[in-house]
Amino acid sequence: MKSTAVRNGGAAPGGATPAGDSAVADATPVPAGPEAAHAAAAGSRQPCLIEPVLDIVFSRWTTPILWTLNAFGTQRFVELQRNIGTITPKVLTQRLRQLERDGLVIRTYFPEVPPRVEYQISDLGRTLAPLFASLTDWSTVHLPLVEQARQDFDTAEEQTAARRP
Repeated sequence: MKSTAVRNGGAAPGGATPAGDSAVADATPVPAGPEAAHAAAAGSRQPCLIEPVLDIVFSRWTTPILWTLNAFGTQRFVELQRNIGTITPKVLTQRLRQLERDGLVIRTYFPEVPPRVEYQISDLGRTLAPLFASLTDWSTVHLPLVEQARQDFDTAEEQTAARRP
């Protein structure tokens, strides 16, 4: 049986409506639990419930940063930049600050001469490891199929273009 809550169409606490009568204006059943999230999303402007997660985790450089910190452990800025590859220092700094703000990365400053800063994935960031593992498994199996589909598509497009007058 689905659990439901009752939408109280503008009633104040205690059941009184703003007009003062005690009748509930709209006692429409509203889904509770997982159904509530889908119902809320259906009425919201956000088309996808995981969109905020995608914005946080799958921006251009976030995934390589988190994957690298998860795979190699605590790293200094230059080590991290070297392990990621083509990222610029400016972009790495911006992404690390955002990831720290999101609670996915921990920045540790050591007041030494010269100063030392280390980055590590947080416990919250580590919870993404199964997601990355699943994506790695998926890519191992399916990326060759995607590449084949692309080649098939491109070949069909070339043949179609060659037949046009």
